Amino acid sequence: QVQLVESGGGLVQAGGSLRLACVDSQGLFTTYARAWFRQAPGKEREFLAATSSSGGYTKYADSVKGRFIISRDNAKLTVYLQMDGLKPEDTAVYYCAAGPQWYSDRSDDFGSWGQGTQVTVSS
Repeated sequence: QVQLVESGGGLVQAGGSLRLACVDSQGLFTTYARAWFRQAPGKEREFLAATSSSGGYTKYADSVKGRFIISRDNAKLTVYLQMDGLKPEDTAVYYCAAGPQWYSDRSDDFGSWGQGTQVTVSS
């Protein structure tokens, strides 16, 4: 059974915005750090942002700093990724993940993953 379920992807024009959501469907990860990664065709999975279990600490990749915001609502078991100023190079499958360390940007440090949601940015 899939434990992390992403939604909110789609097709958007350059300069537009999307908000992704990731629901912890079984409430297993409320005390875990949560993160967002993405993977474009032919490229390695790329770290985007992470937040601590409380949401009080966040970390961003330089490529999205100032454009993307990660947040979480533990009452709704949901983590969000607000994406503004989207560019064609942001096109990828976006994944949410859960792990013990909010300060890590390594995919190996996150043991639970969603199935991904496609984001396509047209020029």
